[in-house]
Amino acid sequence: MSVRSRFASLLAVLGLLLVACQPSAPPPGAQTSAEPAAKAPAPKPSASTRVVVGQTEAIESRNPYAHSVALLYAIWCEVYGCLLNYDYEKGEYVGSLAESWKVENPTTWIFNLRKNVKWTDGSPFTAADVVHTFDRIKNDPGSRQQQNVVPIDRLEAADDSTVKIITKAPTSSLLEFLDGKFVVTSKAQFARYGDNIWNEKPVGTGPYLFKELVPNQYMTITRNPNWWGDLTGRPDEVVFRVLPEAEVRVTALLNNEIQFAQLIPSHLVERVASNPGTKILSTPSNEIMFLAMSPRTPPWDNKLVRQAVAYAIDRDAIVKNVLGGQAARLDGPIGPDMYGYSPELQPRYTYDPARAKQLLAQAGYPNGVDVELSTPVRRYVQDKEVSEAMAQMLTAVGIRTKLLTPEWATLWENVQKGKVPFYYMGRGGVQEPGRPLADYFETGVTPRIGYTNPRVDALFKQERASFDPVERKKLLQELMSLITEDAPAHFLWRQNFITGVAKQIEHHPHPSGRVFASQIWVK
Repeated sequence: MSVRSRFASLLAVLGLLLVACQPSAPPPGAQTSAEPAAKAPAPKPSASTRVVVGQTEAIESRNPYAHSVALLYAIWCEVYGCLLNYDYEKGEYVGSLAESWKVENPTTWIFNLRKNVKWTDGSPFTAADVVHTFDRIKNDPGSRQQQNVVPIDRLEAADDSTVKIITKAPTSSLLEFLDGKFVVTSKAQFARYGDNIWNEKPVGTGPYLFKELVPNQYMTITRNPNWWGDLTGRPDEVVFRVLPEAEVRVTALLNNEIQFAQLIPSHLVERVASNPGTKILSTPSNEIMFLAMSPRTPPWDNKLVRQAVAYAIDRDAIVKNVLGGQAARLDGPIGPDMYGYSPELQPRYTYDPARAKQLLAQAGYPNGVDVELSTPVRRYVQDKEVSEAMAQMLTAVGIRTKLLTPEWATLWENVQKGKVPFYYMGRGGVQEPGRPLADYFETGVTPRIGYTNPRVDALFKQERASFDPVERKKLLQELMSLITEDAPAHFLWRQNFITGVAKQIEHHPHPSGRVFASQIWVK
């Protein structure tokens, strides 16, 4: 750990020790040179419930479009409201601001909006707000979500409660693009404040109201008493506190300074489970972890080198010894319970270091090659430790790997700009693979890997155009087989999402890793 990281960890621990005793104490913030460590919010009296969530993801901006991270989508959905979400228990998409939808023709979808919904300033929510939102996602100077509306040509308000979404081409997977990501904002508020909008208090339709944000430290939301849904048993106030260090999150949870700790690593599970005031919740995730290799940059422009990486990694050993068995190996882009999965998908890479060395020599590197692997640190469970293990395995076959550990915000920004040739990453929220894989492997969608393959591009278009489930699954399987064989990425595993909570909390962890305040119950 760097000196900077050790210092940051020490400051976070000091902040946890200075716990506020009064309900009116401010939410937590990290210590800075200009002020003492901010106090963690103490639980309020039983008449008013507060839950503090210790999370890994920083919240940098009030702009709900200035990110593309699963957890932050969930938080902003709770404040502003979203069109729809995927219900894992039902196994289907369910409406939120949209009550229902239908396919009018292959390029036109009709969405019927919930009626009598009001913004928190009392104005009515209408189809014009949904049309406005499409414009903001696509054109807001700070937006990082353009990929979410790539297949959409335009939106039309048929009337106040009906929206037409017209796609550029037939798009059977349109709901996947909108799932929990189409955060609806008020057209009237934008008209009122213009470019200064993000300095104003958000006007929303969601179950919670925005209260306060200190960028990269915490965000506080409170229950919306006028929400159209039912919030019985949910907390009155939720603080999302940025605590990237797993040890700090667990210590805070055990001391009841937070009541919800995200992403507990396997080696800390017993500490939480054996504590009388806390418990462990675990669920398989739909986040696929992979190694990305950009074909725009040597040596990753050679398919044989990319395939050598796949044979060099002992996934089973890492799952067992680094992840404590809390992950399921992937033998392709997706796992058994995901849409379009086939156990017959080929090729299937096994751990074969001799084969890796052979491929490396065939690629023109008989004496090996030097590469740099960028890894997140404290963004995913045991991410640095996993990358260290992979670097050793790669070096052992001649792919001499130097590990880079940039700050997460810097790494993610550079990945989105296509500036990182070789990196470890996860793609969350994968219900069906077409749209998530397009973010990385379809030409022109994003520059994250810079991969292009005309046959893969054609299959993406064909599967989106197919509204026949049998045909679409067949196309997806052919597409995934081509990506696996061409190896612009090597697919590794799906980790379990392990959450630590106080005993009085009831919660069903979301397979996407998202934390919805409205899905937390306080006993």
